[in-house]
Amino acid sequence: MNDTLTLDVIGRRVEVNGEHATVRFSGVVPPVAGLWLGVEWDNPERGKHDGSHEGIVYFKCRHPTGGSFVRPNKVNFGVDFLTAVNNRYVLEDGPEEDGKEQPVTIGNKPVETIGFDSVIKQQSQLSKLQEVSLRNCVVSCAGDKGAIAKACPNIRRVDLSRNLLSSWDEVLSIADQLKHLEVLNLSENKLHFPSVSPSLAGTFPALKVLVLNRTGITWAEVLRCAPGWPVLEELYLKSNDISISERPADVLQTVKLLDLSSNPLIDENQLFLIAYLPRLEQLILSDVGISSIHFPDAGTGCKTSMFPSLQYLVVNDNQISQWSFINELDKLQSLRALSCVRNPLTEGGSGPQTTRQFIIAKIGQLKTLNKCEILPEERRGAELDYRKAFGNEWKKAGGHQDPDKNRPNDAFLAAHPRYQSLCLKYGAPEDGELKTRQPFLLKNQLLTLKIKYPNQVDQKVTEKQLPDSMTIQKVKGLLSRLLKVPVSELLLSYESPKMPGREIELENDQQSLQFYSVENGDYLLVRCCTYTGHTFFYR
Repeated sequence: MNDTLTLDVIGRRVEVNGEHATVRFSGVVPPVAGLWLGVEWDNPERGKHDGSHEGIVYFKCRHPTGGSFVRPNKVNFGVDFLTAVNNRYVLEDGPEEDGKEQPVTIGNKPVETIGFDSVIKQQSQLSKLQEVSLRNCVVSCAGDKGAIAKACPNIRRVDLSRNLLSSWDEVLSIADQLKHLEVLNLSENKLHFPSVSPSLAGTFPALKVLVLNRTGITWAEVLRCAPGWPVLEELYLKSNDISISERPADVLQTVKLLDLSSNPLIDENQLFLIAYLPRLEQLILSDVGISSIHFPDAGTGCKTSMFPSLQYLVVNDNQISQWSFINELDKLQSLRALSCVRNPLTEGGSGPQTTRQFIIAKIGQLKTLNKCEILPEERRGAELDYRKAFGNEWKKAGGHQDPDKNRPNDAFLAAHPRYQSLCLKYGAPEDGELKTRQPFLLKNQLLTLKIKYPNQVDQKVTEKQLPDSMTIQKVKGLLSRLLKVPVSELLLSYESPKMPGREIELENDQQSLQFYSVENGDYLLVRCCTYTGHTFFYR
């Protein structure tokens, strides 16, 4: 780089010794002779000042130590797209000697290629490339017009993250030559977006996935560019300090997944502006600082018209501390999966298992919680435990076993919107269930169970007292020693007098009796498929 640089370098993205920066100044900085570039570092700790020198402001930085002056010959302005592709993917065959296979070079590394001539030839043909990863390859521009389309027209997936692209216009110049482009990752490029909507020539006719994490894009710029994404299905906007300022009008209507994580300015009122995207199935809101949500169009026990297609919601790493937030999620008509970890509510003193049970009980249609499937047995146990846990509160609020007298007050129904439906499903809690247990006394944690052998008519029903915290594996171990049967051949289930004729399988050896809501007086059913001299069990 010579000393004849002009002002056209202002705003260019550059690399200096592996660090990325933006050029903010080009000129002389007295008293030192020669040309200098003033750069603002992406990492402000890399700089020395705020763009000032000896009292004169040459450029401005967002951080007091974000700027430096560097000589032009120390700066890398990057390469064009096709040069980067050639550097990364073109294989250069070495000269053949005596008909022997020679090593070829892939990314400056020699690789033995014995027996793989045809594969090498196919990979070396850029025209056949469909997926290109150019992360951190100092790509700064499209290059010669039409060169990309001529060399590699079949590219469908491109990773251009952490490069030196400085404007959306350069992105359009690249994408306009890739008519089959379906996936584009532009993360960590500090892009300048247009102040007016790009022309229709700047469209992405086949683009389905667009990643714009840490690009500095605003919501207004998203909507301005969105007409160029007519079939977009996934949009990632993480860490952009986005504030949702207006409702999408005739754009983003095909989006199924929207990631707004780590945008701390977003609140519940802004979410309502995107609540009617018709195809939105997945919404990722991790680390946005949200603490509450309320759907004003839906009362207790009703479904909201907002987010009609939303099936999967992620709200990890937020400030959710009230159960009212979870209650509101039950109003989402299509919600089937929820991820809600590292929130004050989930990190509280009630314990992770109890918290999980309460969330399951409060959101009736949920099938997956924190990436773990909710099996029917777990849902039943969670709902029964929830029904029992708040039974006394229900009674004090006006709840009653007699349907004609069952009138809990509005405050209780607002705090426990599904409680009445759980009573209809399992029956109202009986007084015996609601006796307060003393959790620290072992005798108050013992269950008296009747052990029955359904396929062994001559075996008497026996009673045993077992801790409700005892795992199914330990119960099997106890029965194995008692019956002299290998643990691996035992099958356990149980019946409750409250639900005659229904048998619940105890299939997870790591869970406790309490997890399955086994109660005093329940029947523990024991089966096996082996013969032991005097005893026969049938699976």
